[in-house]
Amino acid sequence: MTLRTISPRLLLGLAIVAGVLWLALHRNQLDPVLIESAIRGLGPWGPAAHVVLFALGTVLFVPGALFGLAGGVLFGPIWGTILNLAGATLGATAAFLVARYVAGDWVRETAGARLERLIKGVEAEGWRFVALTRLVPLTPFNLLNYALGLTRIPIASYMLASLVCMVPGTLAYTWLGYAGREAMAGNNTALRYGLMGLGLLAAVAFVPRLLRRFRSGETVRWIEVGELASRLAGPEAIAVIDVRGPDEFSGPLGHIASARNVPLPELPGRVAELRSLTETPVVLVCKTDKRSASAAVLLDAAGFQDVSVLRGGMVRWNEAGFPVADR
Repeated sequence: MTLRTISPRLLLGLAIVAGVLWLALHRNQLDPVLIESAIRGLGPWGPAAHVVLFALGTVLFVPGALFGLAGGVLFGPIWGTILNLAGATLGATAAFLVARYVAGDWVRETAGARLERLIKGVEAEGWRFVALTRLVPLTPFNLLNYALGLTRIPIASYMLASLVCMVPGTLAYTWLGYAGREAMAGNNTALRYGLMGLGLLAAVAFVPRLLRRFRSGETVRWIEVGELASRLAGPEAIAVIDVRGPDEFSGPLGHIASARNVPLPELPGRVAELRSLTETPVVLVCKTDKRSASAAVLLDAAGFQDVSVLRGGMVRWNEAGFPVADR
């Protein structure tokens, strides 16, 4: 086999794999101080180099926090945020296109029914799914870029949703980097900048609650185990969705007999499958209630009208002595 007989797609894929492996073996050389020193040494070309390195690092699975913090140190809170956002968006777009160009057709040809259903569900949500996964980082950023490239989400929708919805996290990391620089210089306002950055990171962490509050003016709707047991025993049609993994669903805590198992990581891609329930009362269940609260945000954003979370989850359901299936 010669280079002429190897397809460009395979060469590109092999080059990226080789780059990722090299970086994994030399991870100790990814020193933020060295990155900052190298960029400073480029003088007026530093900002452009930072954007390019951020984008390349995203493609090669280098943690974006390294460049995000460096951007704040090197360029301050405003220009640092702009440059970090440019680098992150370019890198996310490059990874998206690589996945689509190298493996998109192959994945569709070889995907099983479950994976094909997942991909179609993501495509049905389009930019809304991209926006939600940027604001609610359930999946690592670098991996998500490649995963979304396997779908047919339009590139323009992907880029715009990514650019807008990465602003809070990018701003937070940039401000933290800037605060560190100011603290090293003995600036007494550094603490304030650091707290602002931490506050932004906390806001990103609580985006699910904020989205629900702004959309409906309410917090998560809860249902107690006794109320759910009574309603299930009545004539009302209620859909119970258990978002734990399959091993937990059939594990020691068991599950509610009528529950449908849709693990939380699969839920965004299976929204289309659940469309018939948009006007049906839906009760979400997990071990306690943390994962089901996150799932409630996803379904609420997807247009489901009546979503509740079982307070205390299967732990409280078992404590109350209500029946379970498949212990």
